[in-house]
Amino acid sequence: MRITPALLLACTAVSVCVSLPAQTSVADRTAAQNALFEEYFQNGLKRNPTGATSFGDYRYNDQLGDYSLASIQRDHAENDDFLKRLKAISTDGMSDTDITSHALLQDRLERGDVSYELKNYEMPINQQNGIHTGLADLALSMPFDSVKHYEDYVARLKQIPRVLSETTDVMRIGLKDGLMPPKVITEKLAGQCDGVVKANPFLLPTKKFPASFSEADKTRLTQEITDAVNNDVFPAYAKFSAFLRNDYAPKGREALSIESLPDGKRRYAEAVKQMTTLDITPAAVHQLGLDEVKRITAEMTVLSKKAGYKDLATWRAVINADPKWKPKSEEQIVEDFRKYIAQMEPKLPELFGLLPKSPVTVEPIPDFAAAEATHYNAGTPDGKRPGRVVVAVANPTTRTLVLDEAVAYHEGVPGHHMQISMAQQLKGLPKFRLRGGYSAFSEGWALYAEELGKEVGFYQDPVSDYGRLNSELFRAVRLVVDTGIHDKGWTRQQVIDYMHANDVNDALAQTETDRYIAWPGQALSYKMGQLEIRKLREKAKAKLGAKFDIKAFHDEVLNGGALPLTVLDARVSKWIDEQAK
Repeated sequence: MRITPALLLACTAVSVCVSLPAQTSVADRTAAQNALFEEYFQNGLKRNPTGATSFGDYRYNDQLGDYSLASIQRDHAENDDFLKRLKAISTDGMSDTDITSHALLQDRLERGDVSYELKNYEMPINQQNGIHTGLADLALSMPFDSVKHYEDYVARLKQIPRVLSETTDVMRIGLKDGLMPPKVITEKLAGQCDGVVKANPFLLPTKKFPASFSEADKTRLTQEITDAVNNDVFPAYAKFSAFLRNDYAPKGREALSIESLPDGKRRYAEAVKQMTTLDITPAAVHQLGLDEVKRITAEMTVLSKKAGYKDLATWRAVINADPKWKPKSEEQIVEDFRKYIAQMEPKLPELFGLLPKSPVTVEPIPDFAAAEATHYNAGTPDGKRPGRVVVAVANPTTRTLVLDEAVAYHEGVPGHHMQISMAQQLKGLPKFRLRGGYSAFSEGWALYAEELGKEVGFYQDPVSDYGRLNSELFRAVRLVVDTGIHDKGWTRQQVIDYMHANDVNDALAQTETDRYIAWPGQALSYKMGQLEIRKLREKAKAKLGAKFDIKAFHDEVLNGGALPLTVLDARVSKWIDEQAK
């Protein structure tokens, strides 16, 4: 919607507003819009100090965010004010980039309104994400190259009691309102807190002082960190764990489906819309999943016969029984990921014109967060803190190495690290578009990226290629089981049985099922995004013929930052038409 108001408000980052005439020039309206974008971005950094740190902005490094209900309400009011002011700026005559930026911020703010209306903030943690595990990552997500940075860290440790207390207060409201995760999820949370205390990651910075520090500073800072951990952090975690175990977990809902909550059908429909960025129903997603499972299984059957087996089931049994593909230790899994990422990095110029500047590292998920899935944590735009591929390694002998090559490309390069690092270094876009964004785009890109390894000569082992297809099958299975849980009333065992039938081992099936229960809709983003990017690639190849350039196509997909799939379709389709001229 475009609105031409009687007055336009242009506000600087410090909220000094001036009035502009109604028929303002394009240049003045663009300047007003850019000022609003910058104010919104700067406001977000202040609200989320740890997010600012991850972005490489260290002005708020001695602070943790405000998680109180009053802050949530204040943030909502501020966002509504941003939305009102944004809608008051007509985009008539602006460039495509400026029009897209306007639409993206409007969409983000409107999605926030829906989430606030549904009171999603009253269920702020689960076994996948939450303040309890996020705080435990502070020692790995902050810079520690100056005395000031260490002092900032101490200041943050001392604020952990406040943060956990504020979170508890909000969760008590959710408990009262009946907005609770399922009991199968709530019962895991106290144990995670206990695991954080047992592992004590908070002391890690005392093990890696820069050589330039004086002995006096090392001694002082070690004592200050140790005191903060013992006097502030541990008591706060003990209190939070007791609340989770005694008050919260027993009141977890019995039903798994989010549709069992108040306004449940709308909740899941909105989750599907948010995570896919498409106007598609849960029923349509479910059927698409069934169709994709059938298609990919047929491809795997062809591969099994090429490998000399009579059918897919026989080959699967052989692979799953082969000790070559069973890890013997956590370290072996981590080294497997490092090997595959290292072999892909020199091949990137064959696929991309734009290349990431930031390095990427691989590390295991710590024991206290064992319920988390393998994931990626972004580094800073300046490359001083690398991106981190964080690998699930718990109970290693129950896992498989078959999927490692595909997942390494997914999380590292050319997947998440490639896409997110590229977004951070883009020029000419407002800052709010350079980080975060849309799961369907980022996860869809990462799944699409898994197959790119084959295009540069990898997956040489037929079993590893089987792993690539199995990884894609896994994402198709997610379409079926996520909608099965939340829209069709599937039981946990139904989900696990379906995953077993599609060659998901039990250890993974157990943790993934609980992930889908806890995080409705998120698992849909991978396949939906991959299918959209594949569709656009086939469209480009068909229309451009010999003029099709894979590097140019990939650069076009990535150089606008993360986008809703509908916006990506329009953007790339326009590029295809221009290239065809």
